Amino acid sequence: KKVLWLGDSVAEVESHPLRAAMEANGVTFESAASDGGGNIVEGDINSPDRLVKGVSTIAKETWKTLPAKIDSFHPNVIAYKIATYDWGTSEQQRSSYQKLVNTAKQAGAELVIVPADPFKIDDFYKPGEAGIRSAPKVAKEVADSNKETVHFFDSEALWGTDWSASKALRSKDGIHTCQQGAAAYAKWFTERLGEQYGFTPVDASKWATGSWTSDKVFAKNDCK
Repeated sequence: KKVLWLGDSVAEVESHPLRAAMEANGVTFESAASDGGGNIVEGDINSPDRLVKGVSTIAKETWKTLPAKIDSFHPNVIAYKIATYDWGTSEQQRSSYQKLVNTAKQAGAELVIVPADPFKIDDFYKPGEAGIRSAPKVAKEVADSNKETVHFFDSEALWGTDWSASKALRSKDGIHTCQQGAAAYAKWFTERLGEQYGFTPVDASKWATGSWTSDKVFAKNDCK
């Protein structure tokens, strides 16, 4: 398999152990997750709220750059981790997630959608809280209506739903993960991918303590 990984800064952090895990399992992996971007829901570009308008503008940029990334990498699996700022109405979310389904189909790829991790709703996220709550529900509905080529991997069993619980393994900002949480996520995702596509993942000890653990992205999140 060739997996193209999409999402925001949370997905970007988790892409580092994911790359190690995928490569250890013979899966070609490319991350197009973005720190400060990566969302896909085209919400209200005319919103008077500058934050809502801003994240909608970023989504438009994602859609501009995604076709070239797909054309250059030729993935047969596109995996999208729902961005923490996929803000918008349920109708806008549904339209955007279906657009991603269609984009994957046109590329000859299957689509995997995973929800955002549980995270702290701080002052930045407060304007988009309704959209944050509805996004995974809408995405699962879209996946269920396109079952032949779209799969929804629910990570609630891994993280739980409370960002402040120890199970959620959040970094100090309550949003991202440190190395332990990112490794746990990579192990979980690889196992789910193996279940879906018929391979048995190698033991996590083969990749979980690699050079990725010292990447500067973790220091930025106050991780050791």
